[in-house]
Amino acid sequence: MHALPYWRLSGYYFFYFAFIGAFSPYFGLYLQSLAFSAWDIGLLMSQMQLMRLFAPYLWGALADGLDRRLAVVRLAGILGLLAFLPFFMIRGFEAMLMAMALLAFFWSAALPLVEALTFDHLRDDPARYSRIRLWGSIGFIIAVMGTGLLLDHAPLSTLLWVVVGTLAGILACAMTVPDAPAHPPVGEQPLLRRILRQTRVRALFAACFAMSAAHGALYVFYSIHLSDHHYSKLLVGSLWSLGVVAEILVFLCMAALLRRFGLRRVLLLSFAAAVVRFLMIGHLVDWLWLMVVAQLLHGLTFGAYHAAAIAAVNRWFPGHCQTRGQALYSTVSFGAGGLLGSLLSGWTWDGWGAAATFALSSLLALIGLLIVATWVRATDDGVSEPAGRARRHRTDGRRRP
Repeated sequence: MHALPYWRLSGYYFFYFAFIGAFSPYFGLYLQSLAFSAWDIGLLMSQMQLMRLFAPYLWGALADGLDRRLAVVRLAGILGLLAFLPFFMIRGFEAMLMAMALLAFFWSAALPLVEALTFDHLRDDPARYSRIRLWGSIGFIIAVMGTGLLLDHAPLSTLLWVVVGTLAGILACAMTVPDAPAHPPVGEQPLLRRILRQTRVRALFAACFAMSAAHGALYVFYSIHLSDHHYSKLLVGSLWSLGVVAEILVFLCMAALLRRFGLRRVLLLSFAAAVVRFLMIGHLVDWLWLMVVAQLLHGLTFGAYHAAAIAAVNRWFPGHCQTRGQALYSTVSFGAGGLLGSLLSGWTWDGWGAAATFALSSLLALIGLLIVATWVRATDDGVSEPAGRARRHRTDGRRRP
């Protein structure tokens, strides 16, 4: 058994999600300081999701075609850092839109490849994924808290230097992460189109689309929403961090939760929590303690949901289909779903207001809940089984006779 490069993989996740912690909560405020409208901000921020519609799959296909997955991860790190540098000079909408699209195209390339690489390193113990991924949550907390504290005392333009630091960290870690030892597929390998015809796969992707769309208003307007209700930037960062602390706690016990409750029940609980959470954020924002409760629910609406979904993708897309399965998950959920959520929230924010926008988020989560309840069965919970038993299953998840 090869030695697991735990800290190098964890470092990559740390800086990748530190970028999100610095960028996602505060870049909307930076754009607002440049006098962009709510629709402009929603459209600009949506580029991060728009590029996820096709960029991860294109980069994944390139990595598969060249058989150089790690080289593509490193190239994406270099280009992502270079793509951000023009932000120091840009003030106009058209130039900002182009720069956002370029940054998103390179930044979104690497994570599905790193996810597949991580599972290759964890081939003998995939349940340890959550222990590595939690360092991404820690990076997010440090970035969102530190950036919030900094921006309470420094101009919003200081944010650009913080983001550059996180992108440099991503590149540095990409240069040190080792490739995984080759594990050639054994047995008959399923075709991707056969996997995609499975009801459980289609249902999972549809539900993930709905969940990411539900989070669109949160990622674009949550900080603006809190600021409009006189929350300081430090308190905004603290609430973001509280949600990620809950996410970390869930990641730490996720393997046990999947074994005890199964994939279907974890997903149902996550979607139900999202329905409640977004109603609370939209209608009860003036009550700080309720915002605390809402942020604690992030442990379910993202932590448990994402860990269960990515474990299902890892299980249901075996062999040579795994990299493309992770890329499709990213494309459908964070790409298409996130894009819809960003654009919808940008359109409704000025016209309908915050309460109605977050009520729409709750409705989208309810749709995802109904999809999982109807089309994901308890018998699809093979992700929670020990590796030895899982290998005795067919690739479509059914037991041999």
